Amino acid sequence: MNTISSASTRQPIPAEDVARLFTPRSVALIGATDRSGWSWATFENLAPDRFSGDVHLVNRRGGTVHGVQAYARVADLPDGVDLAYLMVGTQTVLEVVEEVAARGIRSVVILTAGFGEAGEEGEQLERDVLDVALRHGMTILGPNGNGFVNVAGRVAPYGLAIPKPPLPGSIGVVLQSGGLASIIMDLAAVRQVGLSLLVSMGNELMLSLTDVVRYLVHDPATKVIGLFIESIRDPEEFRRVAREALRAGKPIVAMKAGRSDVGARVAKAHTGSLVGDDAVISAVFEELGVIRVDSLEDLIVTTELLAEGPELSGNRFGLVSSSGGANELIADRAEEVGILLPDFAPETELALSQVLPEFGSVRNPVDVTGLAVLRSDLLQDAVTIVASDPGIDALMYWGDLPRHAANDPGARAESIEYHRRQAAAFEAASKPVIVLGTAFTDITDDAADISRESGYPRGLGGIHHGLTAVGRALRWYAQRDSLIEPVPRADVDPVRVDAGSGETFAEHRASELLRQLGVPMVPSRLVTAAEDAVLAAEEFGYPVVVKLSADDVAHKSDVGGVRIGLSSPSEVRDAFTDVIAAGARAGARDSAALVQPQRSEGIELIVGVLRDPSWGLVLAVGLGGVWVEVFRDSVLHTLPAHRSRVRAGLTELRAAALLGGVRGAPAADLDAITDVVMLIAEAAERLGDRLVSLEVNPLRVRGNIVEALDALITWGDA
Repeated sequence: MNTISSASTRQPIPAEDVARLFTPRSVALIGATDRSGWSWATFENLAPDRFSGDVHLVNRRGGTVHGVQAYARVADLPDGVDLAYLMVGTQTVLEVVEEVAARGIRSVVILTAGFGEAGEEGEQLERDVLDVALRHGMTILGPNGNGFVNVAGRVAPYGLAIPKPPLPGSIGVVLQSGGLASIIMDLAAVRQVGLSLLVSMGNELMLSLTDVVRYLVHDPATKVIGLFIESIRDPEEFRRVAREALRAGKPIVAMKAGRSDVGARVAKAHTGSLVGDDAVISAVFEELGVIRVDSLEDLIVTTELLAEGPELSGNRFGLVSSSGGANELIADRAEEVGILLPDFAPETELALSQVLPEFGSVRNPVDVTGLAVLRSDLLQDAVTIVASDPGIDALMYWGDLPRHAANDPGARAESIEYHRRQAAAFEAASKPVIVLGTAFTDITDDAADISRESGYPRGLGGIHHGLTAVGRALRWYAQRDSLIEPVPRADVDPVRVDAGSGETFAEHRASELLRQLGVPMVPSRLVTAAEDAVLAAEEFGYPVVVKLSADDVAHKSDVGGVRIGLSSPSEVRDAFTDVIAAGARAGARDSAALVQPQRSEGIELIVGVLRDPSWGLVLAVGLGGVWVEVFRDSVLHTLPAHRSRVRAGLTELRAAALLGGVRGAPAADLDAITDVVMLIAEAAERLGDRLVSLEVNPLRVRGNIVEALDALITWGDA
């Protein structure tokens, strides 16, 4: 992905210009030739049975191309051409763009590759093309992108073959990929899912992903937005448009490539092992209400559910099926994605027992048995009864459409009537009903016909993908209102610190600075002689801890620079000698020692703040102490953060059970922890643009006592 203008200087494309690009009434294919499969595909995608507007061809030699007369020059094109689709060689693109501008055509798609993705020469070509576009008020999609398919508007200037036009629907898809755009259309066709607009972005020379998302937010034909993202070139603009989507009630479902961990960016801090690039993206998406998915199948199923399914307001489901095995699979996956299958009320089980066979199950999940094949009323009655249970928020029904219609007209009519009665039961139910298929298989034309004629839903594509989509949709519906507005950035008093670029404040200086900023720190005394260490220990009271203090040794325990459980003057003297020697072996330039009272009980957390180059300060809260890099159990937030979300994040840790109190230890006060975490986050914001990372590890928690035992701060350039 190439970026030719900085995010800070780029201006969003006006909405009317984006709309004009996607709704042309006349298209010119420039560089059309019978020798190119790209040219043939684009021409056929704009055939009269697919596009009602005019299509003009331009070929330098003129003559007949694709069976129609071509123009030899762009200047010869008739008036009224709305969109130019460029398929010319890389070396002539700039010349042709200038010709298009001179002809008064303001919307352009550039299929041609060989631009920013090809090196410095290509980057310069992009800059030159952009200069022409800006001077003439043009809007350009691409280069190095296939174009777009406006399903709702029935126009597809798209460079790969589309054998069967996509079904019209309410899902808009934007991809930073050419080949995957066609795959998405294939998957949508397989599942009979309708699209409103599909766009292959290419290099985003001018029109950006966020421009298209903003267009879809305001597009009445679009309810849900699906994204395939390689990179986010303008984080602040992405934040703005994501919140616009939330305010409009339009979910964004995104698949982000590049999940692999690129490693810690700040080697001196443990926080770097927790805050990888992909982890930050997940945190940002969570805070913006962007639903992240892991596969193209999940992208299709999740957008389909949100576009066509019912709105969900609770995670307590009643499950009805005619298969005990399917019920077991569904129950297992439901638990993994946060869907509850609670016990029914006694009156519900009693009502079910009066309609189901004795060998059926009246408990949740309900198994009406295979007898339902002969008696459709079993399923209908079970749906009606379960939907009325007071402890159920919604109902899930397992049942695939038949893949092939019966050849006999009577049998086909009977199948349609069977499914019509089921659909009527869903419609009449007092709670939302979701129909779940068994696997992500194609919806055949026969199945689609039965669905259309009976009103029976197609069903979500598969137990795994379908339930995953339901879990994600539930989370989105529950959180959307609280995420719409960003956290107000409070005015904080900046703190000036005398530190050099790349300098590290080890425990003593870091702790003193945080103490001044209101963070509760364990008492500590810096000493340079063994007898001073003993005096400090006797002042604090035994047992004590003696630690190496050296700014060029970040992790003292790794070099043998920490001694704990010291209970006598002699032990303190020996410990002082040992940690100073450990510092010398580690190459420390100036070594001293810290003496602190021993804090032996409690849960150890880590609270770190790291400056991400794209998203700014990122707060990490997780299991701390020596286990940070082993378990990597943390929750991330960008700053400023919602206090309520920081508190909720504590319960999302894998180690959350430890905070509840185990083996007689008191339960941790989550509000007290949150108070201290917010103080650390505020301190990071007050330390200004030169802060690279700030880490408190461990943060000791015992009941409502929360105290930082160690700290590390790294500085950079402003």
